[in-house]
Amino acid sequence: MISALKKIWEFSGTEKHNINKSILVGFIFAVFYMFQVAAIYFIIVALVNKESSNNVIWISLWLLIVSILGRTVTNYFAQLQQTHAGYFMVANKRIAIGNQLKKVPMGYFNNNNIGEITGITTTVLDDVENTAPMVLVNMLSGFINAVIFTLMVLFFDIRLGIIVIIGSAIYLWITSSMERKSAKLAPKRQQSEAKLVEAVIEQVQGMHIVKSFNLTGKGDKKVRDALEYNRSSNLKLERLFTPYTIAQEMVLRLFSVLIMVISVLLYLNGQMALADALMGVVISFMIFAQIESAGSTMSVLRVVSSSIDHANQTDSIPEMDNEGKEIVPKTHEIEFENVCFSYDKKRILEDISITFPDKAMTAIVGPSGSGKTTICNLIARFWDVDSGRISIGGKDVKYYTLEVLMDQISMVFQNVYLFADTIENNIKFGRPDASYEEVVQAAKKACCHDFITSLPDGYNTFIGEGGNSLSGGEKQRISIARAMLKDAPIVIFDEATANVDPENEDKLQSAIEELTKNKTIIMIAHRLKTVKNADQILVMNHGKVEQQGKHEELLIQNGVYSQFINARQEAISWKVGVSK
Repeated sequence: MISALKKIWEFSGTEKHNINKSILVGFIFAVFYMFQVAAIYFIIVALVNKESSNNVIWISLWLLIVSILGRTVTNYFAQLQQTHAGYFMVANKRIAIGNQLKKVPMGYFNNNNIGEITGITTTVLDDVENTAPMVLVNMLSGFINAVIFTLMVLFFDIRLGIIVIIGSAIYLWITSSMERKSAKLAPKRQQSEAKLVEAVIEQVQGMHIVKSFNLTGKGDKKVRDALEYNRSSNLKLERLFTPYTIAQEMVLRLFSVLIMVISVLLYLNGQMALADALMGVVISFMIFAQIESAGSTMSVLRVVSSSIDHANQTDSIPEMDNEGKEIVPKTHEIEFENVCFSYDKKRILEDISITFPDKAMTAIVGPSGSGKTTICNLIARFWDVDSGRISIGGKDVKYYTLEVLMDQISMVFQNVYLFADTIENNIKFGRPDASYEEVVQAAKKACCHDFITSLPDGYNTFIGEGGNSLSGGEKQRISIARAMLKDAPIVIFDEATANVDPENEDKLQSAIEELTKNKTIIMIAHRLKTVKNADQILVMNHGKVEQQGKHEELLIQNGVYSQFINARQEAISWKVGVSK
């Protein structure tokens, strides 16, 4: 129990001061609660002694008023501090996870389903947010207040106080046993929550596949299994808690009755005054309220502890070395020196040594799987190389902080991702401080201004997550506008015009040429008009640079490039024949 409470305390981070305040206010709450007990005692004494003194009436009334007002105010502030601590300790953890994910290699997302991280940042941390501060504060303040109340009863009558201590000890022993038992099932319950989120996300993302193969109702086995796993793990936990909860209730009620009976017997035997005996009966209904409040939260203590353990798993996510310096390179020549790289155990690049000249355009061509996109991703340090060195401006990319490195690079991916936000904000993603006029200018250069203004809300049109409300060509042009607005000295295009319609391709090509002036350009492309104007062309094959040179130089060589160009020209000239 102590270790679990300590875990919550450490997880709270900067919110410790709010938890401290809540515990302190909870203690003051108990003091005001004692005022109510004192008021009841004054009334009992007055009734037994048949005193009609106005002083007793007014003292009792004022004690009750102070007790009610004090408990109302303190409970308000205690709840406020708990809520603040819960929201912000979890918010800080989510921000920390987000910042950490910026520093992990992209390979982590290939090996770990995104549903696991989603489950942690949603369901798991929701459990922590809603219960952790409440558990910590209620248990600590509850136990402190129970001790104070027990001391008061001992001072009032040592015989009743001993009964209270014995009942509390048995209650705590049962509660501690329940907490230890729950340690085995709580982690499984948290795992089932994460698995359910993971399965639902996968099902939603693959819904088009399910429907296209007519698997509705059949292709959701993983979701149904996850639901069943979640149901069974929650039921097992509830079945575990139920007998312990009943035992807790029985112990407290039996000892409450025992206090009542002992008080009556002591009075009948002449060993206790009537007023004290009546007060003992009243105390029997109130004495265990604080410890019961603390014990009831202990049933979820292990669940909260398990949730925190699950959330803290993200701390072990491997980060790339980020001890770089915040310096800006003077030139933007990119050099690969004997670079080798593998995805898991599959070798992708083998001893690559190439140079991308500063303020020049390099086109990369080659068959699928030859390593073209990998080269671009390594430049942006989405992964670190297995061996060798990649430098920008003569310095290893590891020498720069990730923030400085990414400030030097704009990337246009073939598979464009847009955020669930307005079109303007999506274009401004690379430069949040850009003005509206600058956004429009970039959109015009990227040939997407016309279709944006035709939308109902223009640049304020809200697009769905992933940009699903736009066509592939529209998304790609917005992505290009985003890169243009960022205006980084290095621009990487991964099939940038693949989804652009022929009517806009020439305009977009002109815009790209305008954008790429005086910049270091790396372009993965298969279209002849894009490739032939490059300052140098790299021909990739089987993870190696098989050819390197200008368009005319490579054409006269009998190699992969000439075969590639011939195949492209045949595809362009191909027409559908009509039999007569």
